[in-house]
Formats: sequence, C-alpha cells, structure tokens
Amino acid sequence: MKKSLTLLSAGLMVALMSCNSKTESTATESDSMNVDDNATVSTSSATVVPGSYVNLSTGKTVYIVKDEATGYAMDSIAKIPVDFYINTSTNDTIYRTGFVVNNAIVKTSEGTYQLDETKLKVDGDEIKFKDEDTKIKVDGEDSKVKDGDYKQKIDGDESKTKTGDTKTKTEDGVITKQKTTN
Repeated sequence: MKKSLTLLSAGLMVALMSCNSKTESTATESDSMNVDDNATVSTSSATVVPGSYVNLSTGKTVYIVKDEATGYAMDSIAKIPVDFYINTSTNDTIYRTGFVVNNAIVKTSEGTYQLDETKLKVDGDEIKFKDEDTKIKVDGEDSKVKDGDYKQKIDGDESKTKTGDTKTKTEDGVITKQKTTN
C-alpha cells in the first residue's frame, strides 16, 4: 500500500518556481514524469520533513516542523505556518503540505506567493494538476494519473497501471494480474 500511495502521490509533486525557474527536481527518471520544460511531477510521497529551509516569503533560514494539528509546515521558532519554503540542497520549492511545487506558483502584485491555479488546484485533501498532456488527481488515498500512454489509478490498497501495451493490477502491494496486449 505504501508503494501505491507513493506512486500515486506522484500525482502531485509538481515542481515549483523557486528563485531559479529553470531548476529541475532531483528525482530520478524512474521517479518522475516531465510535464513541460520547467516542471516535473515527482512520485515521492508528500510529507513535511523537518529541517532547515529558506522561507520563500522572508528569504530567511527557518527550521521547519510539521504542525500536528494541521499537518502543514510550521516555523519551529516563530510557531507560524510557512506556505512556501525552499530546500537549498535540491533547489526545490515546497508547499506547506510537503509537495514540491516548482514552476507551479506565482508572485502576486502584493509581493506574496500563491499556487498557480492554472496548473495546480488544492481543495482540502483533493489536489488536481492539469496541463496539455498530463492530468493528476489525488483525493486522500485515492488518485489518478494520466500522462500520454501512461495511466494509473489507486483506490486504497488497490492500484491499476497501464503503460503502452501492459496492464498491471496490484492489491496490498502484490501484483495480482499482469497482461500484455499486442
């Protein structure tokens, strides 16, 4: 199940726009799908990882921890939420939920940052990403990913994947069916 959830949350790690908009995610080819020249959808699971980061809105180094009540990133000293922060070792910009959002944020006229809703929409536990060739929808533990010939649907402990002419079904992380069509 954890592997399925990790693959599903691939749905969401939409690489974000840090100071250098051409920065790529450090995910390997097997862990990511290129969405366009400047964005990557990573299959890493989204979770707030405690550590030192740069708060995008202030430019200051902060120690991020996960707020147990909300699950969001929080400055451990100031005890305030941090919406966007940068992992300086990978140059990834991270959203408060732990999702990498490179090239999926915009700077407002007030000088703050927000998600670019033309690329990524977040509503509670539901996250949607869409561009010309890729669609990703994550709703809690359920998700759908479509990228060209690649399709994946995860529903709890069950997942179905189709790549080209191969279909695979897994339950509890174990392959139960695999079919190759000609």
